[in-house]
Amino acid sequence: TLHSPPLNLHVSQQKRPNQVLSQSIRRVNKATMSTNNDDEKPPTDVDAGADGENEGNEEDHRHEDAAEILSNLLQNQAALNFNSPNMTAATNASNTNVSVGEAQNAAVQQLLEAMKGDVSQGVGSEKGAKHAFWDTQPMLDEKGAANEPNYHQPIVPNKPPSELRQEPYNMPKGFEWSEIDIHDPSQRDEVYDLLYQNYVEDDGCVFRFDYSRDFLMWALTPPGYQKQFHLGVRSSKSNRLMALITAVPATVRVYQAEKPMVEVNFLCVHKKLRSKRLAPVLIKEITRRVNHTGVFQAVYTAGVVLPGHVASCRYYHRTLEPRKLIDIGFTRLPPRMTMARMQKLYKLPTETATPGLRPMTPDDVPGAHALLSKYLQKFQLATVFTQEEFAHWMLPRKGVVSSFVAEKVDDVGTKTITDFCSFYHLHSSCVGNTKHPTLFAAYSFYNVATSVDLTELMRDCLILAKNEGHDVFNALNLMENERFMTDLKFGMGDGNLQYYVYNWLCPTMKEKDVGIVLL
Repeated sequence: TLHSPPLNLHVSQQKRPNQVLSQSIRRVNKATMSTNNDDEKPPTDVDAGADGENEGNEEDHRHEDAAEILSNLLQNQAALNFNSPNMTAATNASNTNVSVGEAQNAAVQQLLEAMKGDVSQGVGSEKGAKHAFWDTQPMLDEKGAANEPNYHQPIVPNKPPSELRQEPYNMPKGFEWSEIDIHDPSQRDEVYDLLYQNYVEDDGCVFRFDYSRDFLMWALTPPGYQKQFHLGVRSSKSNRLMALITAVPATVRVYQAEKPMVEVNFLCVHKKLRSKRLAPVLIKEITRRVNHTGVFQAVYTAGVVLPGHVASCRYYHRTLEPRKLIDIGFTRLPPRMTMARMQKLYKLPTETATPGLRPMTPDDVPGAHALLSKYLQKFQLATVFTQEEFAHWMLPRKGVVSSFVAEKVDDVGTKTITDFCSFYHLHSSCVGNTKHPTLFAAYSFYNVATSVDLTELMRDCLILAKNEGHDVFNALNLMENERFMTDLKFGMGDGNLQYYVYNWLCPTMKEKDVGIVLL
């Protein structure tokens, strides 16, 4: 999911007075696909003996640096959202986003200047920023999109294998490519450690994403996954894992066209190597490998505006444990609001109300798959799940994903799944907090209501998430989610999450037309 391009390149110098985490943490961990197969200069050599700790300055190479600078931009966006105090409906009512926008614009301006590219308008302007890397890529041209006569086809035609680069891209001296076996516990630990130490965290280093090992197994091993798409970079001297990029297969429908695609995720470069321009090489190499399998499109998200987004969504957040969220600095007690009133405001029943709502089992897969597949036909951008893929992504896994169904039984005893709700678990470590070491967050996944109103089903989903020990529940305003946001006291997050379809020409769409959730 450039489910948001990557990166963890922590470069923001802007810090907020209250360095608090907002789960506007849109999936800032994705990277995009490129079909550029021209040979380019390899990155600057790195001192392998220092295991990447030499961070000397290098001459700018605008085109090669662009992807890594993009990584920095996205990481900066993630860090800003990590720090956002504007998390709940109550907080929204008493705060504005003016300072947030100024901090974002200042930080992004600083990074754009580093690209030495001309910026004709303000950084916050979608039309103003020039992107040295992305402007060369086959993305939707928004300037001419309104009158485009050739929608619903690739921007750049697919290439036969003979016209693709045959050899892997060169690594800097002292580093080498390494395919990761995520089933190997020791390699899975390496991936976990790399992400935990070098992925998304807030400016104050107070909150840090903590993708569990079980979550990584789930995210990286859907049906049809390929080991060659779990691509690492190791130090030749120490064999230490220093960088990572991954891709998993998915069939995605854009309007009426179903296309095999990949979701690129977990693009992460070790903090000591972020001046070495590894990110562009990682992106080009994963692209080369994917292209050789006959796939030339990708769907991804990004927290900043890049050329050619097809839709823009926003995260909303629902407080489940107000006292803890205030204690850890995740949010603040609004003016004229007491803790007792805030707890009363967000109090939920302990029992669900939807008749027969229960955890999904393997026996429910055919009926629940049919229910969700029919529902997703309403939307213009959606994943097309096979039954096997549905089972992988939706069957409950403790601490990873939770799914629930309700069914009705007719007069002859035939059971039909009528309702389905789900959320996945993505937590953050509260660095140095011995009282509350972990922030437990649930993210809305896919939900379908036919026997009850969607608001009532999602109220039950909040109850189930709270009963499982979560502190906050996050949801995007895509699909039909806006129907329940106000009634269930969700607060608007800061910033938007842009959706992109790489190398595919199609009209833009509203957030309510988006029917795909990327991790």
